[in-house]
Amino acid sequence: MINTLINIFKIRELRNKIFFTIFILMVYRLGVQIPVPGIDFYALKVFMSSFRGGGAGDPLFEYFNFFAGGAFDNMSIFALGIMPYITTSIIMQLLLLIIPSLKRISQEEGGRRKISQFTRIGTIPVCILQSFLAISYLSAIPDDAGVIVVSPKILFYIVTILVTTTGTIVLMWFGEQITQKGIGNGISLVIFAGIVARMPGALKELFDKVSKGSLDIPILLFVLIMFVFVIALVIFEQQGQRKIPVNYSKRVIGRKMYGAPSTYLPFKINPSGVIPIIFANSILIFPQSIGKMFGNLKWMNTLGNLFRHGSVPYLILYSLLIIFFAYFYTQVTLNPTEIAKNIRENGGSIPGIPVNKVEEYLLKILNRIVLPGSIFLAFIAIIPTIVVNLIPDFPSSFAYLLGGTSLIIIVGVALDTMSQIESHLKMHHQDGLTKKGRIRSRNF
Repeated sequence: MINTLINIFKIRELRNKIFFTIFILMVYRLGVQIPVPGIDFYALKVFMSSFRGGGAGDPLFEYFNFFAGGAFDNMSIFALGIMPYITTSIIMQLLLLIIPSLKRISQEEGGRRKISQFTRIGTIPVCILQSFLAISYLSAIPDDAGVIVVSPKILFYIVTILVTTTGTIVLMWFGEQITQKGIGNGISLVIFAGIVARMPGALKELFDKVSKGSLDIPILLFVLIMFVFVIALVIFEQQGQRKIPVNYSKRVIGRKMYGAPSTYLPFKINPSGVIPIIFANSILIFPQSIGKMFGNLKWMNTLGNLFRHGSVPYLILYSLLIIFFAYFYTQVTLNPTEIAKNIRENGGSIPGIPVNKVEEYLLKILNRIVLPGSIFLAFIAIIPTIVVNLIPDFPSSFAYLLGGTSLIIIVGVALDTMSQIESHLKMHHQDGLTKKGRIRSRNF
């Protein structure tokens, strides 16, 4: 392993990419500590500590704060994080299937660049909407807390919207720079850095619980062993794929006959990644938010309490939504009809499957793969909530960082980055990160 690390830094190109990526991520984490103008940073910290200590933590607040890497907690210039861009990207992918004209643009020369530009532009109104949401939380802070130090407040609203929207645009640029000049997927690494940066605080809270005697060591060891086991399962699931062989017919070009190449279609067990969890979270936070906004209405309050975070109806509906969105997003991104059409147009065939049955066969395979993958995804997503409900003294910050969405993001980004480093090492005739020289995929 030490020799591999030495080899990484021997290759100038790879070394520069790694250092560039680290530098950009350090600048990002520095920006997380810079509050927007008009905020008393220390007064905000004191208020947030009492806010959480009183058990008033809001799921909507925690959801955005998670993807912002704690920046929402500080109300920093990067308070919105990269989430508005991710949300807009998902919406754009859906619009490509719904609006034929957009799909035609994407298939034209330079179409991908145009779609990327549309996504960047669409991110701006999403940022403005989420900025209003952030301001609504700040507006609820009592004036005697001394958090907002600008008068009149309308000036604070305008400045906060401009600064936080610009912060997200800057993060988008950071992500693109990492992808082009660094190593790994830039947008994913920004989220990854935010999650990892919160781990020291979660570990400190865990050790404080143990030192005070509020958390028994045997229970702690059991939970940690369970998390290690779950991490191993997530890695296994992320690498798992079903390879469908595809044979192509011989072609005569000029006076030469080219042989029939054989390849395969790699269908991952979890093709949708963490997207179903994000969609399910986005939907489930609305009943709770509406219940709080209209708490004076009895039925609204009942609706909010019924689907409060951690309740049994919440966990059941959360799991079902994850399974549903896993199927939905897989059908959107891996359209069996389009895949079968491309195979036929290029003279390909799947051994043992009639040409007119290819679409039906691919759909059958996808359904068989996605079902266990989506159930496993739902299981991973609810593990932190189950642990917190069964062990009330277990720190929720630690549980949510080592489970659910964060775990899948950490594992997925780490594997993707390792694969890119592996490719650079092999290209320069160096040993890979693993003993066998490559990161294996599991076949099913």
